[in-house]
Amino acid sequence: MVANLIDDDPEEAYAYSRIALRLASRVAAVREAAGFAAYATQRYTEALAEFRAARRMTGSVELWPVMADCERGLGRPERAMAMAGEPEVQKLDKAGQVEMRMVAAGARRDMGQIDAAIVTLQGPELASNSVQPWTARLRYAYADALLTAGREAEAREWFAKAIEADKDGLTDASDRLAQLDGVDFVDALDEDSEESGRTAPAAAEAEIVVTDDAETGVEAETEAEAEVEAEVETDVESQGDKD
Repeated sequence: MVANLIDDDPEEAYAYSRIALRLASRVAAVREAAGFAAYATQRYTEALAEFRAARRMTGSVELWPVMADCERGLGRPERAMAMAGEPEVQKLDKAGQVEMRMVAAGARRDMGQIDAAIVTLQGPELASNSVQPWTARLRYAYADALLTAGREAEAREWFAKAIEADKDGLTDASDRLAQLDGVDFVDALDEDSEESGRTAPAAAEAEIVVTDDAETGVEAETEAEAEVEAEVETDVESQGDKD
């Protein structure tokens, strides 16, 4: 259910993940699924705790990039950059290494280092003409970084290349390219609302709240993870009493 719902209804997927944790908190796949559900709902402290638990159980490094991205979500890009230089990255497969490169580039952007972010994304995978599952997202990230740096002509070129690789519509590269070409998109539903005198509801904006600072970040993170672990263990014991 988590896998089925996470793209369309992440909050519902998260609710199912909590049930799964109560039933099987010592199963690595359950902890991983709970991590992704928390990640999808921007509960980054909780997601990081679950990913670390899954990694302890399996010894695998495949979750390393998403763990680093959780650090970004918590407002700690420096930690994400530090993780990008750890030996675990060399143990990742090609897809994982590309993912780690995109996370590192995002961390560079978070720190205002846009030129460094562009350089981070450059490499043989970006230059390759072969299309892999991660090609569209890599090209899109590169185009977006170029656009942020004011290099519009190059950004247009790479958005077009992202479209070529994006057969499954994983990105909005086509919309971004159209906007660069001066095409404005109008929602027909909004037009109908205006004609009938009604105002279309504004979209809610997601907000990431960062509560830790440089001095207390590690302590806050440890305490948060402990709370998550304690909650899961309490649920498991409660379920055992009921059984």
